[in-house]
Amino acid sequence: MAKFKMPFSFHVNMDSFIPATAQEKEYMVKMRPSSTFFKDGVKRLLRNKVATVSFFIVIIIALSSIILPAVWPYSYEQQLGITPGKPVDASFKNLAPFEYGETELERKEAGEFVFPHIFGTDSAGRDYFIRVVYGTRISLAVGFFASLIVLIIGVTIGSVAGYCGGKVDLVIMRIVDIIYSLPDMLMVILLAAVLNSALETAISGTMFEKLGTNIISLFIVFGTLYWVSMSRLIRGQILSLREQEYVLSSRATGAKGGWIIRKHLLPNCISVIVISTALQIPSAIFTESYLSFLGLGVNAPMPSLGSLASDALNGIKSYPHLLVIPAVVISLIVLSLNLFGDGLRDAFDPKLKN
Repeated sequence: MAKFKMPFSFHVNMDSFIPATAQEKEYMVKMRPSSTFFKDGVKRLLRNKVATVSFFIVIIIALSSIILPAVWPYSYEQQLGITPGKPVDASFKNLAPFEYGETELERKEAGEFVFPHIFGTDSAGRDYFIRVVYGTRISLAVGFFASLIVLIIGVTIGSVAGYCGGKVDLVIMRIVDIIYSLPDMLMVILLAAVLNSALETAISGTMFEKLGTNIISLFIVFGTLYWVSMSRLIRGQILSLREQEYVLSSRATGAKGGWIIRKHLLPNCISVIVISTALQIPSAIFTESYLSFLGLGVNAPMPSLGSLASDALNGIKSYPHLLVIPAVVISLIVLSLNLFGDGLRDAFDPKLKN
């Protein structure tokens, strides 16, 4: 016979302490699968359709710029219509998209397959499609490696300034303020012009000679001027994190500052570092493009998107597609990278995850 607890009784009902069965636990407890910060961020990023589409656009463009030059029948420096011992065939110059030169038309009439010029040719008779593809590869590579240089210098200096504080932080921040006060455009042009002439003799006969002085000077410009924003951002994060209890515990056990920065502080700044680097890449690409447009970028005949747009200015009225195509590619790359960077910020910033 069941025992019922009387109202207002002080006796404990022991039936309330009977262990729950497996069915009751499964009904009452709905366990959430274990996850990590990275997995949660990826899920939020994939729910952002604009950022996801932008990411795939960048991947497709990058893979195309890597794979297509290896399988394309024309090279970026090959001048069509030039045969040793024969006069130059001027019909290959400034061809419209999907047009052919005179000798190619003769080969087509003979039944031979001739690969089309999708974007036509330039004023030197070079296939314009492969030059745009190769220029995209150069612009992406410069943007990636320049951002990597900015990341290394900015994270190193910012973490040292934020952790050490005091006079070290004061000196570093005054240097940052001086660099911030310089006009960016003027300093970039002056440094690129000065370093271009100074590096000619320095890299002669070395492995860097193939890259050219303009590319190396461009990397030096990024390493000299563009690390200040990254360093300020990392410094601010380190200043707030160094007061946490786990940092105090590491200091109490005798851990050195470098170990604390590597093992504790920088891993807790990883989301900020990734987001800032992703947003730095389109800025580096745009900087390389306008420097190449001004003639301070890659060395000819190596193309970049900026140098292609600059070369197309001379015939803009007769051949506007030579300017429109690299301009559209630059816009597409920069826009996609910016949208993807915004998606990374929304997905991995802990303050915005809700």
